[in-house]
Amino acid sequence: MTGTISRVQTLGGPTLFVLLWSTGFVGAKYGLPYAEPFTFLSLRLGVAAALLGVLAVALRSAGMPSRPQYGRAAVAGLLLHGGYLGGVFYGISLGVPAGVAAVVVSLQPVLTAVLAAGVLGERPAARQWLGLALGVGGVAMVVGPGITDAGPAEPLPVAGLVACVVALASGTLGTVYQKRHGDSIPLVWGTAVQYAAAAAVLLGIAGATEDTSIRWTGEFVAAFVWLVLFLSIGAVLLLLLLLRRGTAAGVSSLYYLVPVATAVEAYLLFGERVGGLSLVGIGVTALGVALVVAPPRKR
Repeated sequence: MTGTISRVQTLGGPTLFVLLWSTGFVGAKYGLPYAEPFTFLSLRLGVAAALLGVLAVALRSAGMPSRPQYGRAAVAGLLLHGGYLGGVFYGISLGVPAGVAAVVVSLQPVLTAVLAAGVLGERPAARQWLGLALGVGGVAMVVGPGITDAGPAEPLPVAGLVACVVALASGTLGTVYQKRHGDSIPLVWGTAVQYAAAAAVLLGIAGATEDTSIRWTGEFVAAFVWLVLFLSIGAVLLLLLLLRRGTAAGVSSLYYLVPVATAVEAYLLFGERVGGLSLVGIGVTALGVALVVAPPRKR
């Protein structure tokens, strides 16, 4: 496993993670008109759990050797997937612009660094704190013009903003919890358990609050397949590998680049203009991430 992790890191794992994860907002945009958020997510995570279970059997992956590991994996899944994705999808479904949601959840690296310092003993250096601050400012530069130019005339929905804050808190706690307990949990089976736990809770919420109907249009199917295969399986397994390799704060800082990559993708795919301030913000954000994740110089 150590060799696999090293190869992932060497072959551009962080870059691949950012590119994959950034497509999540695009998938949500295409899928949510045809299914309510908790119905959509419970189906997505349930299918991903089943596919990972099949993959684990086919690869003869290491199983879960003890009952406490099931509980730890379930807690991580509820935070990383149920709380984070549920909050983001619900907020967007209530009318929060994707750019606003991205700004809220992009504060995760700062909260993760603070929490990891107390819980994991990870002490960011001064340059890393500077990088975290630059990341926040850079993301605001990228998405700010779009929010100002295309924002809704009416005030943002309070419930939607609260949902995004819940996503921020869940993602932060989940990242630190996974870093603390995840190394002892088998990767493939552990992720399958994470998804199964999150899917069960989200399905319960969907049954209580939604009509659970789905319109199986071509756009929905395409978004669903992409989100399951490339996000829930590809990107999340890559995230867990990166967490085993690096610090919680360093890996979490990659989330700064997600809204930046989303803005670039929107320009390339849909012709959405990237203004001068946004271009500056891309550079500022990249510099901030580099300051956080770059290894310290040996003296």
